Amino acid sequence: MSAWNTRPDQSQASLDEPSAKRAAPAPITVRVPEAARLLGISRSRIYELITSGDIETVKLGRATLVPVSGLHALIDRLRREQWG
Repeated sequence: MSAWNTRPDQSQASLDEPSAKRAAPAPITVRVPEAARLLGISRSRIYELITSGDIETVKLGRATLVPVSGLHALIDRLRREQWG
């Protein structure tokens, strides 16, 4: 394949194919609006949960990040409280 060829030949395409099928890794943190969207609640409710200590946050510069594991822990805790 020449440097000017814009279409890769079949052998090049087969080399690129596995990487195209790989999913992006799941994030370990999300910003507050995304955490609200993931839980299906308002942004102000997320801040209430943060203030009460129900959701952990991490500050990175000016960004407030919510660990996704903390969102899972919150849901697990709420399930245990509701279903015993």
